[in-house]
Amino acid sequence: MALSISFVLVLGIVVVLMVRSKSVKPGPAIVCVLFGFFLASTSIAPNINRFVTGVADMIGQIRF
Repeated sequence: MALSISFVLVLGIVVVLMVRSKSVKPGPAIVCVLFGFFLASTSIAPNINRFVTGVADMIGQIRF
């Protein structure tokens, strides 16, 4: 679960930086946050979670 918390933190920082740099206005940023919040309560949320976890695992297996 630590992965999802850090991922949410990174996405939150990106949103704040985009709003501050005026790449995204506050209104559309709030709409995106609300969309994500309501998407999390739908039946597709577990599939999205598995997809993100799979991608993170794939990235974690890359050896440099």
